[in-house]
Amino acid sequence: MAAKSFDMIVIGAGPGGYVAAIRGAQLGLKVAVVEREHLGGICLNWGCIPTKALLRSAEVFHLMHRAKEFGLSAEKVGFDLAAVVARSRAVAKQLSGGIGHLMKKNKIAVFMGEATLPRQGVVAVKSGDTVEEITAKNIVLATGARARQLPGLEADGDLVWSYKHALVAKRMPKKLLVIGSGAIGIEFASFFNTLGADTTVVEVLDRVLPVEDAEISAFAKKQFVKQGMKILEKTTVKQLDRSPGKVVAHLEDAKGVTTAEFDTVISAVGIVGNVEGLGLEALGVKIDRTHVVVDEFCRTGVAGLYAIGDIAGAPWLAHKASHEGVMVAELIAGQHAHPIKPGTIAGCTYCHPQVASVGLTEAKAKEAGYAVKVGRFPFIGNGKAIALGEAEGMVKTVFDAKTGELLGAHMVGAEVTEMIQGYVIGRTLETTEEDLIQTVFPHPTLSEMMHESVLDAYGRALHI
Repeated sequence: MAAKSFDMIVIGAGPGGYVAAIRGAQLGLKVAVVEREHLGGICLNWGCIPTKALLRSAEVFHLMHRAKEFGLSAEKVGFDLAAVVARSRAVAKQLSGGIGHLMKKNKIAVFMGEATLPRQGVVAVKSGDTVEEITAKNIVLATGARARQLPGLEADGDLVWSYKHALVAKRMPKKLLVIGSGAIGIEFASFFNTLGADTTVVEVLDRVLPVEDAEISAFAKKQFVKQGMKILEKTTVKQLDRSPGKVVAHLEDAKGVTTAEFDTVISAVGIVGNVEGLGLEALGVKIDRTHVVVDEFCRTGVAGLYAIGDIAGAPWLAHKASHEGVMVAELIAGQHAHPIKPGTIAGCTYCHPQVASVGLTEAKAKEAGYAVKVGRFPFIGNGKAIALGEAEGMVKTVFDAKTGELLGAHMVGAEVTEMIQGYVIGRTLETTEEDLIQTVFPHPTLSEMMHESVLDAYGRALHI
């Protein structure tokens, strides 16, 4: 029997993969998707979406404890962890099911199974004991990534958790250690700390949220500590001694090694690309530290083979993967596609307070040789923030002093993950300070702080 032939085969149905498939189908391509686990990939099933559902429950719980501030009463406030987890899983299931509907709507063939590339233009799909080969001139790798496991700190699902274990927590940690203060680590630290866990965060670098602007990191740390978290920077977890019901962590800093006891550890020390077992090396695909090396158009150097999303390297963000999927599908369909500009991709962390940023930090802008103008505006100066009871936060903007170009924007506070898109659009359109100063922001809104931060960079702030 002849192998089924397609114009484009996408391996992996996470955000980048399923978006690439949909866009390809929209452009008239005959498309197939191969997925080994579940439609929607890590993001919809085990990442972005279910974590936000958990964090929403924690946010509501936090607000219930503040009821008196708002003239309200809420007695015997508590939570049911199993119900919180069940809601999160239901949200993920709903969205994953929606991807299946989109596949059918766009007449995309879905093959559930393990994919390998035995030779150029061929994908072998193993499902159980059967193997089926399908062919296409163009193949898109969108196999994503998984949690990095460090020797001696491996997750076991009992005392030491990965993000997957944390998402379906069967018990509430009493004393929690979170290793790593990137987005994943801080989000889980924020969730469990809000629900009452005695939470310690260990970061090997000199500050939490190390990819963010230093001023924003410092502000966020101050809020985390205020909420009861213990933050240990420039500290390494050297060893975990596990015994029934407890873990003894060996923590090393400049002063030496100390030990501390916890009942739960969450390891959030980065990710590795899912590149194994695909047959990439035999095809001549270059792999660097578990990620496929690609050019600005996500081409691997092997004719007709592309790689998008987490497998193609930083930034490891679902929205970056989705746009790469669109770009690659349009390239394959013969359209004029534009490469993704990393400097216009926002990063969002959904802890409390939220953190969001786009473009260069103040330090990176100076390192790049720019003379900069920097503006800041605090949440305490904004009427909507005070009315919401969310007066802790800051908006910071960085401009090129010579041209007025918006180089970067950095925020910490309530709903900043929604506000950052205004600056993302500004970066994409190569906006200057003049454009932003002349823009009329609605009142009363949190977004007015975006305007005030720009004004402050040029000595024109009105409300501080």
